[in-house]
Amino acid sequence: MLMSRFPGYRPRRTRRTGALRALVRETEVRPGDLILPLFAVPGQGVRRAVGSMPGVEQTSPDQLLKDAEEALALGLGGVLLFGVPSEKDERGTGAWRDDGIAQTAVRLLKRELPELLVITDVCLCEYTSHGHCGIIVDGDVDNDETVPLLARTAVSHAAAGADVVAPSDMMDGRVGAIRAALDAAGFGQTAILSYAAKYASAFYGPFRDVAESAPAFGDRRTAQMDPANVLEALREVRLDIEEGADMVMVKPALAYLDVIRRVKDDTGFPVCAYHVSGEYAMIEAAARLGWIDGPRAHQEALTAIRRAGADRVISYWSRQFARARRG
Repeated sequence: MLMSRFPGYRPRRTRRTGALRALVRETEVRPGDLILPLFAVPGQGVRRAVGSMPGVEQTSPDQLLKDAEEALALGLGGVLLFGVPSEKDERGTGAWRDDGIAQTAVRLLKRELPELLVITDVCLCEYTSHGHCGIIVDGDVDNDETVPLLARTAVSHAAAGADVVAPSDMMDGRVGAIRAALDAAGFGQTAILSYAAKYASAFYGPFRDVAESAPAFGDRRTAQMDPANVLEALREVRLDIEEGADMVMVKPALAYLDVIRRVKDDTGFPVCAYHVSGEYAMIEAAARLGWIDGPRAHQEALTAIRRAGADRVISYWSRQFARARRG
């Protein structure tokens, strides 16, 4: 009778205290699992806030170095660097200049913090006057005209000292072209983190403010994936792995947890997920209105992304997470 009324296994036993919950916790988020995005702009002493992304700033290389020093001291897994130039043109030539903003920032970081993992975003949208990810022909991005420029950009980042290059453009065949170009230039040890499954998402708006990369016309749907598709994502991932990607990324994260899980289970490859600007900004906005507990919501989001199968998470809340862990 007692057994029928009182089950032998009582899950609530291990929920009574924080120590008990930690004892049976299945998913752990550590500072080393997180990668911090940084946005470099020309100048000295520049630290420019972005209204749509509280806590995120555009910084000149000297100020960016301070943020990178903190990231390293906090034990974060690395930084993802974006360059935001002062001048743009139709071809995005600033993307591969030796003295470009991204290259300048990378050289400074690797000189001062050689142990810091530096990943660089490889795309043209921050550098083109029209805000698209490549060369425009007849009103659309020409895939095959764009790919050699992406490869050239990746080589310039590797020459500056980047540990990992991360093509985010979603052009067909760009991973293979970048791998071949890196190898030919003597950068065979530079890894590629491919934005393999990047969706045409509504959650990118704040990022385009901080990166100054909003398209001047049209949109990017011919390059980015339909949010309704997951099998296509698996095909994209397999193609990039076959072309030489060392790691693959799913972007955004929270709305695509099922895709993260499918990619991890299907490939067994290292998977990175980008907790994107809109996902971050929504939590920040609701927290500022007093509707939710912001730190708890950020923690829950990061845990969900890791639980779905992401080995690393790119997060704008990386430093706040690591600071809280330190107490």
